[in-house]
Amino acid sequence: MSPAHSGIVPPELLTSSSLFKGLDERELKLVSASLTRRVVKRGGIIYQEGDAGEEMYILVSGSAEAWIQSSDGKPHQLFEVKPGGFFGEMSIIADEKHPTTLTAADDLELLILKRADFHRIVFEHALVGIKILRAMIAVQNTQLEQSSRQLGDLMRWGATAQQRVICDELTGLYNRRFLQQTAAEHFKDGAVRLRPLSLLMLDLDKIHLINDRYGTRAGDLVFIATGEELRSVTRPSDICARLSGDEFAVLLPDTNAEGASIVAERIRSALEQRKIPIPSHGTSKTDIMVSTSIGISSAPLHADSWTNLYRTADNALLRSKNLGRNRVEVAQ
Repeated sequence: MSPAHSGIVPPELLTSSSLFKGLDERELKLVSASLTRRVVKRGGIIYQEGDAGEEMYILVSGSAEAWIQSSDGKPHQLFEVKPGGFFGEMSIIADEKHPTTLTAADDLELLILKRADFHRIVFEHALVGIKILRAMIAVQNTQLEQSSRQLGDLMRWGATAQQRVICDELTGLYNRRFLQQTAAEHFKDGAVRLRPLSLLMLDLDKIHLINDRYGTRAGDLVFIATGEELRSVTRPSDICARLSGDEFAVLLPDTNAEGASIVAERIRSALEQRKIPIPSHGTSKTDIMVSTSIGISSAPLHADSWTNLYRTADNALLRSKNLGRNRVEVAQ
């Protein structure tokens, strides 16, 4: 940053800033006598987040950008300051550290108002001080609204990123990783001995025939419909997941084998009865139907670990398919 240089600041230079809009000619001259000018080259840092400061800045020309360090370690832009804007006011009003980092987006010129000069204006020329403070409040409210929108965008971005990590993109169901992590938690400290846990393993029957005849887009529509049916017949606390391709699973906390069989039959019946419209020729559509084979395992009845629960449910699923498909089998 270039050092500030002294000299009289023309009062007309102040009129471009909303900070001084309410001042008359005499008041503008009074304030301009307390200001110095500074030039900052593009990319230069005006101040950094967390730094203490004793100056407020009014932007005369060029533009500046406010950045904040987010939890992912990357800087995110909060807002841009255009000519006439100001920043750093809280360092001269309340002696606070800078909440953001300010950088020059291009070559810019600043007017500098030091804390001591601001306090002198407030105490010696109260009306001028009040006008400036009112202008600060009005502009700060606008900046807070803008920052709030930006932070809201960041939060939505974070939520979306988190969803991508734990969810299947096509169906919106949880993915294998999340299912495994959640299930493992239920086996800690022997919790399943007091609160049963059941796992349903599902395979859609002969989905390859649908893909061969109607294309993979038809298969995707079947997977989406399957996800919808799983959510519709399970509780919010149940974990419905797509493992891969046409393989799905449902984790049922506080559910024994008998209760799991009831849920599995609801799923099997709902899928068997659902008509799924898929594109056929041109704009026409064809309704197709699909069935599912389901295997069930429950802890602690059939397993004492997540690995065993998965293995026994998978074996029950295999038996369901070998016995003719479109049926529910419980681990033995």
